[in-house]
Amino acid sequence: MQNQTRIIIENVLPQLDCGAFAIKRIIGQKVHVTAAVFSDGHDVLESCVKYKHEADENWQEVRMTPTVNDEWFAEFKVEKQGFYSYLVEGWVDYALNWQHGTERKIQDNQHVKSELLEGAEYVRAILPLVNATESDYLKTLEYYFITESEYNNAVREASSHELTRIFKKYPIRFLENKSQELKVYVDRKKALYSTWYEFFPRSASSEEGKHGTFKDCERLLPRVAAMGFDTLYFPPIHPIGEVNRKGKNNATNAQPGDVGSPWGIGSQYGGHKSTHPELGTIEDFKELVKKAQDLGIEVAMDYALQAAPDHPYVKDFPQWFKWRPDGTVQYAENPPKKYQDIQPIYFESGDWKNLWKELLDVALFWIEECNIKVYRVDNPHTKPFYFWGWLIAEIKKKHPDVLFLAEAFTRPKIMNELAKQGFSQSYTYFTWRNSKKELTEYVEELTQSEQKEFYRPNFWPNTPDINPFALQSGNESVHLQKYFLAATLSSSVGIYGPVFEYRICEPMASGKEEYLNSEKYEFFKWDWDKQNKITTLITKVNMIRKDHASLQQTNNIVFCDTNNEQVMAYYKFDDEKQNQTLMVVSLDPYNMSRAMVRIPIEQLGNQPIQVTDLITGNNYFWDKEWNYVELSPDLPFHLLKIHR
Repeated sequence: MQNQTRIIIENVLPQLDCGAFAIKRIIGQKVHVTAAVFSDGHDVLESCVKYKHEADENWQEVRMTPTVNDEWFAEFKVEKQGFYSYLVEGWVDYALNWQHGTERKIQDNQHVKSELLEGAEYVRAILPLVNATESDYLKTLEYYFITESEYNNAVREASSHELTRIFKKYPIRFLENKSQELKVYVDRKKALYSTWYEFFPRSASSEEGKHGTFKDCERLLPRVAAMGFDTLYFPPIHPIGEVNRKGKNNATNAQPGDVGSPWGIGSQYGGHKSTHPELGTIEDFKELVKKAQDLGIEVAMDYALQAAPDHPYVKDFPQWFKWRPDGTVQYAENPPKKYQDIQPIYFESGDWKNLWKELLDVALFWIEECNIKVYRVDNPHTKPFYFWGWLIAEIKKKHPDVLFLAEAFTRPKIMNELAKQGFSQSYTYFTWRNSKKELTEYVEELTQSEQKEFYRPNFWPNTPDINPFALQSGNESVHLQKYFLAATLSSSVGIYGPVFEYRICEPMASGKEEYLNSEKYEFFKWDWDKQNKITTLITKVNMIRKDHASLQQTNNIVFCDTNNEQVMAYYKFDDEKQNQTLMVVSLDPYNMSRAMVRIPIEQLGNQPIQVTDLITGNNYFWDKEWNYVELSPDLPFHLLKIHR
């Protein structure tokens, strides 16, 4: 038969795909829960959110507050890593219902002797639950309610706030109903806030024409730390295949001395659990990781599930690859791109269980051998979604600190699915969003739609694979503007380092978003001691991010009106609104931009504010709703701290 409950609970939010996936938070964040809770008739209802960490036995609860149209809300804070469960519970509260009805009758000057006797029963029912002070008060009320000579005192106390408080504190839940249990996964803070720097370790040498090593990379760690980066990402560090090795500029035939693409993994020197011999040993890499950690930097490894034709897997586990009738293997393709140096792993292999286990072992090897806690995952959208859900969950069971960045530039639903399956962060379309309209619409989609519950964006202006048209001019102002936007719109940001800093921008060909003389196929000697305006301002912005909580989150953002389409402005704040910033950016790299900016009075109130430009140190007093700004191509942004 149908349950007797009269309570309807609908539209519990946040939840993903009817509870199929967990929403995401970091330690210390709140989960704001809303639901529709109602019943037949006019009885007084109560509802709460119950929640508990997976390691806890008992539920905690926070009472919900009604708003309008039978909508209720509450929030709870997550304090530990791992999974939390939460649900909404509602019930008919007969004690509060009695008090409400009795109060209305008293206001109508009705005699309520019978009602008071009924109230005594509700008081008596909760006496075993209350503390000593409350017990004394309730016993007095019980006496008033049943004693005719105390009628006036009884009437006065029947509608008291203290009685309401006690009834709410000790509810008798009649005909209660519960929603389904939902999940939230809680990560460490770095899942939300991180600053990435990428370079190829083979280009770390200080000597012209010499292959870099892990020891050379150690020399560069202080520079990376001094610029305010907390994550150093290396492309694959494994042996590079010699069969079908790529030459310079993606040439099909390598010439003597060509070093090949690091993503062509595996050779006679080993596979995914080995290091490239010219970079150094695993012990060398382990020492590099430790020295980076001493400087506050985590080394992110590339987790690329593919094999060069001479990878040991191809010989030892041929069933993990798809063989064509002529005995060859189809190399990887993404037309018109061809990757002759890569053989894709065949995830539909009949031996898929052993395949999955080996790939898990690869990830665990570097975590447990070298203390790796961050993976950038190459092309995860070309592998099964459920594989990622399984692998990430298995790793999180043993190593909850490990984070995964999904490098997937593909269709929106696919990128969303990867995030739902457990990826901690995701690459985005920011690289190709340039106009005020494009940027505003995209960030609002990320921060105001369902995506805010599970998709943590990491904004990269460039990557080794992407030389975006916006940067191909080499214009300094564009580079400054793009980094500033990435670093202040999103709480996680990354750059392909020296190429961005030194404005290396020549494309492979007109109309192509690929670098000419790409570092993917050769190594370079960079002038790592060089400083310029870009490196200086990147450092400044990164340090400001470290000091301002409003910039260490993504979702609390409000775009501000301006009267110039080449000027955009946005306001950010931390959850407690203890730190507030206002960014103003010129999108015109060639001309002085002037605009009136409307401050967000809906959030700040219609009152004067003082702001400090954290880049220049200048102070301004804004006493109007609209305020004047001007920006030159030399310094195309203001980063304003709001003083309240």
